[in-house]
Formats: sequence, structure tokens, C-alpha cells
Amino acid sequence: MIYKLHIWRQKNDQSAGQFELYEIDVSEDTSFLEMLDALNEQLIENDQEAIAFDFDCREGICGSCNLVINGTPHGKHRGTTTCQQYMRDYADEQELWIEPWRATAFPIIKDLIVDRTAFEKIIQAGGYIEIRTGSAIEANTIAIEKEVSDEAFDSATCIGCAACVAACPNASATLFVAAKVSHLSTLPQGQMDKKRAEKLLAEMDEQGFGGCSNYRECERVCPKEISVSTITTMNKLLYQSQ
Repeated sequence: MIYKLHIWRQKNDQSAGQFELYEIDVSEDTSFLEMLDALNEQLIENDQEAIAFDFDCREGICGSCNLVINGTPHGKHRGTTTCQQYMRDYADEQELWIEPWRATAFPIIKDLIVDRTAFEKIIQAGGYIEIRTGSAIEANTIAIEKEVSDEAFDSATCIGCAACVAACPNASATLFVAAKVSHLSTLPQGQMDKKRAEKLLAEMDEQGFGGCSNYRECERVCPKEISVSTITTMNKLLYQSQ
């Protein structure tokens, strides 16, 4: 299958970028990132500079394959990262526009790679449990209701890919923050920190992310399908801490 690819090329966050057109013939069973690998091989063979894009596990776990494909973060399928998409998924869209996350808080490093250090700073502000835990203890020592543990686990599946930011008209990281707050603050070990939501939201503002206007685009594009109900949980904890 022959695809026309409009790919964003940019040397760094200080330079102007632009879409450049490429063509490639690949099997429909090729994954999206394998297609980019094949394109880079062609470019290198022709003494052209390879396209910079980010990836690590290629198993939908790490969240680094942060691409916007035809206007949608991670691509057309819900609950799926870019690395889990295949070219057969785009058999009816053989002209593809591929670009990086667009947010002031995520400056472009090069081409399709953005700097997501802002997320790490949010975590440093309070995305951890402060009590000393010592060595590992029996898992059932602290009794936790199944409903609570399930809610915490669902929130903990967030991989910090930032698709929520890329999809939000306000470039808000509220769903990411809410997932971390819901994960940690609903468990007994994390309830000692009453200011977690306040600290993480303050750092989110400091890093230049926008506020939440309830568009719910974040929930739609999240590859782990984190629910916006986590934002309700976070807001409840925030008000209780005042």
C-alpha cells in the first residue's frame, strides 16, 4: 500500500517548522512505528536526515510514542497508543498528517519529539507517598475495600503520555493530575497528604498548562481510557483540604 505522509519537520523549539511530503510503500501489516522506521531507512539511503520520533517499549506501556495522526492524538482507535496502530487501520486514509503534541508546556525538541519534563515536575510536586514504608509487607495487611482498590488501580493505569493535553483546546493536564491524585489519595497510605491535589494543580499552572473546561476530549483520546470521574474525585479532595 502506498501512503502519502505529511510529516512535521522542525530542528528545535527556536526554529520554524513545516510539513514535508513523503511517500512510502508498506505492507498493511506493518505497525505505524515500523512504517516510520522504513521511511527513515529510505531517507538515510538517500543521504537525507532521518525523522526524529520518540518511542521505547512499543507495547502500549511507556507512553512515549506521542504522535498526532490526522488530528487525533495516538491515532484513530480509542484505547490505543500510536505504537499499537497498524497501517491496515488507515487503508481508507492513504494521505496522513503526522505531527507532535501541540502545547506551550511541551516545547519541540526536534521533528516529532517534544519535551515532557513539565509532567515530571508535576509529579515532583506531590505525586508520591511521604510515609516511610520500610520493606515490603504482606499485601493483605492493610485492608482496602475492593471498590476503592479498583478505583485506585484504574487511575494508576495512566502512562503519562499527555494525549489528554494534546487533545484539550486549553492544553490542560487536568486529567493527568486527577489520575495521579485519585490513584494515590484514595488509598490509605496516601491519605496522610491532604494537600496533594492543591500541590499538583499549582504546579500544573506553574508549568503553563491551561484549565479544564469540561470538553472531555481528554477522556476520548486517553489510550488507557482514564475516566473524567477522576477529576470529580480530585476536586472533592481539593475542597476538603481547604
